[in-house]
Amino acid sequence: MQTFQCTHCNSLVFFESQSCLYCSSSLGFDPDSLRLIALQALPASSANQPSGLESQAAPNALESGTPAATALSQPALWSLLDSPEAGSPDQSQAKRFKFCLNAQSQNNCNFLLDASDPSGYCLSCRQTKTIPNLSTPSNVLAWKTIENAKRRLFYTLAKLGLDVRERTPRYEFLEDVPGEDPVMTGHANGLITLNILEADDAERTRRRINLHEPYRTLLGHLRHEVGHFYWDQFFLQDALALDAFRALFGDERSDYGQALEHHYANPRQDWQQDHVSQYAAAHPWEDWAETWAHYLHLIDVQETACSYQLQFATQGHAGSIHTTVDNPFVVFAQAPQDGSPQDIGPLLNQAMGLSLLLNSLNRSLGHNDAYPFALSTAVLQKLNFVHNAVRRYRHQRTGTAATQLSD
Repeated sequence: MQTFQCTHCNSLVFFESQSCLYCSSSLGFDPDSLRLIALQALPASSANQPSGLESQAAPNALESGTPAATALSQPALWSLLDSPEAGSPDQSQAKRFKFCLNAQSQNNCNFLLDASDPSGYCLSCRQTKTIPNLSTPSNVLAWKTIENAKRRLFYTLAKLGLDVRERTPRYEFLEDVPGEDPVMTGHANGLITLNILEADDAERTRRRINLHEPYRTLLGHLRHEVGHFYWDQFFLQDALALDAFRALFGDERSDYGQALEHHYANPRQDWQQDHVSQYAAAHPWEDWAETWAHYLHLIDVQETACSYQLQFATQGHAGSIHTTVDNPFVVFAQAPQDGSPQDIGPLLNQAMGLSLLLNSLNRSLGHNDAYPFALSTAVLQKLNFVHNAVRRYRHQRTGTAATQLSD
């Protein structure tokens, strides 16, 4: 993710920030422009909003634990601080925003909506179908932690040019109930289910150790599961793309239940040759979802490194290799327009260098490796495939020439 600065005083702020620590400006994230902006409250007399707009519930309001809208502690409408229109006599000329209901009632979101949007929830929160019972204090913290991770995922998908308004997954965040089967994290028909225990660091670490996993994060879970959602979007209605997928990842029509049963009973030991993780070797669907998640991992960390104008050197038999990290989204914008695949090999090489740097820094602080993976040539090829699958899908949605997935 890129770094952000307060649009009022230029101080460093963060994606989750709700106010600037330097100038105390209120901050909100505009999902249309993907900017974190400083805001000023509009006087109630100039809001000129339709009656009852702020109290109107979203049509897909959260199903469990959602408090009713009450008197708001924040002003109803906001505009960009220091915008040319802000000081003009006609306040209606300024773009007007409102905060998501989850910002107003639960202090659990900093996303904005256009003032005229009939929904009370932002683009990210309205994707959530069910939340846990908020009468349990630990559930409130778990829900907030999960939504923070989901907003980061929202940002990356939006930067990739994927539709974050209509063709999006739905989410349910559930707790285990005594006497019932435990909640299983997974994806089915566009609905992503997450057990809120994954928001507990100690519990997630316990599960990682028990399953012999080198890496397990909340954001990683969401990235993996949304990969299943996009597999359906990319391949179910595109026979050519599906054939290309099967040629590289394998035939997903093989029995999924048997494949997982075999994986847990006898996990493949030579998975490093052509898979990004041991779990990816269980079934072609899991291979795709794991590779997709790593694709998002790598481009996110590269965008962050580029925002900090990071340069680093790696040592090899030929001496030092000096690298300036590129912005992946700038590179993506330079993709061929004739439908041929884009080679992101140079970006992936940068990512491998970054992982060495991150792991070395972590070890210096006494932590485990931040990115404990060594990617084989076969995995790099799959990451290239994921990237060009995104391009093909996006081009088909916008009516331009379809992108080939491989040479």
